[in-house]
Parts: sequence; C-alpha cells; structure tokens
Amino acid sequence: MLTKTEAIVLHTTKYGETRLIVDMYTRTNGRLSFIVPLPKSAKGRFRKQLFQPLTLLTVETDLRPRLQLQKLLSAAILTPLPSLQTHPAKLSMTLFIAEFLYYALKGEQQNEPLFAYVASSLQWLDGAEGHVANYHLVFLMRMARFLGFYPNLSLPPNPSPAGEGSDMFFDLREGRFCEVPPVHRDFLLPAEAEKVQLMMRMDYATMHLFRMSHHDRNRLLDIALAYYRLHLPAFPELRSVSVLQEMWE
Repeated sequence: MLTKTEAIVLHTTKYGETRLIVDMYTRTNGRLSFIVPLPKSAKGRFRKQLFQPLTLLTVETDLRPRLQLQKLLSAAILTPLPSLQTHPAKLSMTLFIAEFLYYALKGEQQNEPLFAYVASSLQWLDGAEGHVANYHLVFLMRMARFLGFYPNLSLPPNPSPAGEGSDMFFDLREGRFCEVPPVHRDFLLPAEAEKVQLMMRMDYATMHLFRMSHHDRNRLLDIALAYYRLHLPAFPELRSVSVLQEMWE
C-alpha cells in the first residue's frame, strides 16, 4: 500500500557496500525499518545526509506489513534542524536522544501524540538560544507520559510535618512516593526523592531557571535512565551518556 508519512530518523546502519538500513519512527505507522540504496552519483535519488539521526522527513513507501525492511520510494526534509548538527552542546544532546529513542521506541506502534511530542521537542531544541543544560532531563521525564509510566507525583494522604514531602521515599518500580521504603531495592531516599519533584516541575520554557550542579544534573540523568530500565524490557546502558555527562562541568 502506498503510504506517505512524516518520520523521525532514529538510526542508520550500512548494509553491504551499496545500501543502508534506516530505522525511523513514523507518524502513521510507528516504528519502521527501510532499505535504502546509496547514491552512485551526485544525481542519486537519496542523499546520505537525509538519514542523519533525528532528521525530520516526509517519506513515501510501498508499505508491506509482513516485511521487516520496507522499500523507501522517496524522502525529503520536513523541517530543517541545522543547529542540531553544528552547535556542540546540541550535537551531544542529539546523539544521546537518538540512541535513547532507538531503544525506547523498540516495537512502538502508531502513537501520534508521541510522534508530535518528539518532533516538537526537536524543533524547540533547534531554535533554542542560551541555557539548554537541562533539556535532556525534561525530554526524558515528559516522554514517560506517552509511554504509559509517568510518575505519580501526588504525596500520600499524611505527608511529613514539613509539608513538602521531605521525608518521602520514591518507589522507582511503582513510580510513586511512599512514607516507608519498599521491600525491594529500587527506590530513592528522601533527599533524592525531592530532586525527582524538582525535575518534574521543569519544562522547556522554565528549565533555565532551575540551576543545579554538574553532579546533581548527572545524578538526575542516572535516575531517569534507571527508571526507564525498570519499565522498558531490555533497555540497555547507553554509550552516549558519558559524553553528555562531561558537558557543563
């Protein structure tokens, strides 16, 4: 069936000497993998630059649901995102988010709100000027809402006398605050549980107001990724984390 849709490039792998396998997340069909011929000349139908991670495309395919690799008929830039490939901090973010999405969207079916969230988040980052050090934290935790395991941030009915949940633990498996530590090890002590509340109050418009140390930012990233590993099967350690954690020292 001929299908035209918007798509986000997740990952590209060279296949032999003349082809690429390109994983994309599409607006209308969810996660798809395409076999793409490499151009033999400057006039080739597809330019390799089209398939850089997190490029936003409009693609056309003859969709065959039983095929693992779909045939790509055409591809064109949907929205240029030039600063993601030239700005050093944004490039580090891009490499991390591309690797994160490659695993987080494994087998993900059609989810138009999720697609819109990722696409609009990339457009926001491309246009952002100034402080973007907290961007990846906002991106990760807001995305959990679309995958079905957004944390429950409400406090138990009888919170601590301080009134701010300062004595609450956070159960990473259940995604909620609790007054006593759970019987398993996947929880945060009160000092770090408070940082989860801090992280969840941020959004793209206000994240520059939340000043935190290099250590605290990296610890929050570790917590966010641990949370994803608990809720997504076979979610691995990400190689790009170390590069991102060296930023903004």
